[in-house]
Amino acid sequence: MPSRTTALLVDDDARLARLVTEYLGKHEIDVTVAADGERGLAALRRGRFDVVVLDVMLPGADGFEICRRIRASPELAPLPIVMLTARGDDVDKIVGLELGADDYLAKPFNPRELLARIRAVLRRAGTSSAPRHPPFRTGALAIDFDAREATVAGRRVSLTHYEFELLAALARTAGRVLSREQLLDRLKGQDYEAFDRSIDVHVSNLRAKLEPDPKAPRYVKTVRGIGYVLVRDQTDA
Repeated sequence: MPSRTTALLVDDDARLARLVTEYLGKHEIDVTVAADGERGLAALRRGRFDVVVLDVMLPGADGFEICRRIRASPELAPLPIVMLTARGDDVDKIVGLELGADDYLAKPFNPRELLARIRAVLRRAGTSSAPRHPPFRTGALAIDFDAREATVAGRRVSLTHYEFELLAALARTAGRVLSREQLLDRLKGQDYEAFDRSIDVHVSNLRAKLEPDPKAPRYVKTVRGIGYVLVRDQTDA
């Protein structure tokens, strides 16, 4: 089963952000929110996203400028972008599309329509030769999502299907703690015993294969009472 879709919403309207996050979450799309363009760009460079939903009217650099900067970055350029605006002006729509936006939606909008637009741009992006998920690297650990392969210091690590899905879920939210329940939700449909503590066993197996010292993990760490996090190496910047 494919992993859940990840979306970055760049919008300073907190109420709208909550509504969109809740609605899209019910439809297999995990949303990360950034309140301005600079934070949005920083989130894109840290994480891995399938689509960007970008408001035009932002504090600081506006959505047009952020769209232009995304398209100017070789790393970020393939990402599908849906632009939002409180203005329904055709000129705004033309400018956004000329800068490289894939679609455009005027506020106020029905979240169902946003979901349809996101699905449409993702379908179109799926026909592109660009990879859906750029490789992830931290320290000696590298993950190729498309090839479903993990290496440590250039050595290929033999992972089961489930172990790779677990690692991929942690890598796509690197730096963010995921509870056992969140991990189970992301991995639903896989062949495993669906109870919270089963995650602990799989994390232990994963560490045994990835970590130089599984008892003092460098990558997959436990946050007591909460869950697990894949941490970035201190030297990554």
